[in-house]
Amino acid sequence: MSITFHSTALFVRDIEVSKRFYTEVMEMKIELDFNKNVILNNGLTIWEIWQDHIIPDKMEIDLKDISAKPRAELCYETEDIFAVHKKLCDNNVEFLHELNEEPWGQLTVRFFDPDKHLLEVGESLATFVNRLHKEGRTPEQVSEKTSVPLEAVKQLIQ
Repeated sequence: MSITFHSTALFVRDIEVSKRFYTEVMEMKIELDFNKNVILNNGLTIWEIWQDHIIPDKMEIDLKDISAKPRAELCYETEDIFAVHKKLCDNNVEFLHELNEEPWGQLTVRFFDPDKHLLEVGESLATFVNRLHKEGRTPEQVSEKTSVPLEAVKQLIQ
């Protein structure tokens, strides 16, 4: 028997609103569009599932209840966190928090999609290692701050 990971599916209230968010704000491309089920180019699927489907029925989930807290986070990386943050602001996205430096030095921003799924965009490893180095830290200091092995830091520094 062989089982391989295929995709992540997010249940959404309005497929058209979610398609606009993921294609326009998050800049993803639609690979397949089955009307109420859309597969995006990164393995993410958005699905306007109906309330009497077996999943919400068996899990006793009210799909129209937007007050439910997220129990997972979708994580993305970027080379330009400031451009991402500006685009999110320009699109009036609801933030969990705006730009934040994590204890290991990575800049992140966390926000909600139209269905209150929690999303994170953070600097890629190479981006924040190089930023920390350009701010004046030695490779050893970058390694200590990030917990990235020194040899890997040296390879990442451009």
